[in-house]
Amino acid sequence: MKSFARKVALVTGAGSGMGRYLAVLLAKSGADVVICDINEATLNETEAMLKNYNVGVSSHLLDVSDKQAVEALPDKVIERHGKIDLLFNNAGVTVGSSFDTMPESDWDWAMGINLHGVINLTRAFMPLLKQRPEAAIINTSSIFAMIAVANQSVYHASKFAVRGFTESLAKEHRDSTIQVHCVHPGHIGTNIVSNSRFNEQDFEDGETLISNAHSKDEMAEMFRSKGMHPSRAAEVILQGVRKKRTRIFIGLDAKMIDIAQRLLPMHYEKLLPFLLLPLTLLRNKKPLKGLN
Repeated sequence: MKSFARKVALVTGAGSGMGRYLAVLLAKSGADVVICDINEATLNETEAMLKNYNVGVSSHLLDVSDKQAVEALPDKVIERHGKIDLLFNNAGVTVGSSFDTMPESDWDWAMGINLHGVINLTRAFMPLLKQRPEAAIINTSSIFAMIAVANQSVYHASKFAVRGFTESLAKEHRDSTIQVHCVHPGHIGTNIVSNSRFNEQDFEDGETLISNAHSKDEMAEMFRSKGMHPSRAAEVILQGVRKKRTRIFIGLDAKMIDIAQRLLPMHYEKLLPFLLLPLTLLRNKKPLKGLN
């Protein structure tokens, strides 16, 4: 897909992070944008940003794990925009907890958003995408669909599943008009930590993703400030769609982690300190020009 002009793109998780900047960059490229998020306040902020562009915009408060709400969405999109060309399944959360102490409700919550949300939206919009001369489905997985760490079992389970689902879907549609892409971000400075759930005991034990964080708020700020700016991640995703890349790795850290697990499939963690430490100085934390 060489151009997004005059296309209609739906983006979940559009209230912040990569979803917000996917919507902005798509609008900047001339696409109509359908933005969805569960957070009404941040969704309204994204909608306000999109008013700077002369494109059609519709905004929908949506829980992607709510199958009935998702099934009602295609009719609303067609009524407002007349078609759908691109589907960005971007919404995601995590739960920081060991499996044996994680409440079943937290497991179901994360799986509902990360995996079933992707499936719900894909199933709902596939018939409409098939009608288009060219279309694309872009599912956000993670570099954590390549490797695993402790206390992220539900995130790994969901993101490995998204990867498998998406790669199988890509093979099924290899000769169709639908492009299928799986996105593997490294450390992107988003709100995923602040929007997620954590076991407070893990902070006391120092068993979190960022070991020197002493609270969820502190970890969220550290994660957001030290990662690649999400506008740059969104640009990489859109470049990957233009170039028809089935796998889209975002950031040198993501690419190096992928190499590490290929070299040492069962012991990749031994390579990670040597590969990732120098990258913290190279990560581009500034937004694209004209964005903030």
